[in-house]
Amino acid sequence: MAEEKHHHHHHPFHHHKDEEKPIETAAVYSETSEFSETTAYPTNIPPPHDAPDHKREEKHHKHLEHVGELGAAAAGAYALYEKHEAKKDPEHAHRHKIEEEAAAAMAVGAGGFAFHEKHEKKEAKREDEEAHGKKQHHLF
Repeated sequence: MAEEKHHHHHHPFHHHKDEEKPIETAAVYSETSEFSETTAYPTNIPPPHDAPDHKREEKHHKHLEHVGELGAAAAGAYALYEKHEAKKDPEHAHRHKIEEEAAAAMAVGAGGFAFHEKHEKKEAKREDEEAHGKKQHHLF
């Protein structure tokens, strides 16, 4: 029991002295003034986790744009319904008018949100095209 090994978890760049060291190749100068360069770079490196995924972002904004459009349509339909109810139910007409105005304001807000998301979607698409080397041609 005195010689139990302690099990340690190390991160990729934190190695213990006893553990195998990562292979690092770099430029080497020899004593004869000859320069030799050896590099061993992996070719299948995935993008870092914090790298922006422009296609996914574009899809996300498209989804939110559609949510905004649906919200605007639903709120607009509710505003029309309340307008109809105000005419049909004169006893509670004031309440229906207030509900109609609130629904109309929500429809405008949802429409603005959809418009904003459309702009964000275009921005994500432009960033994706720039990241993949496509150039924009500005004529004016």
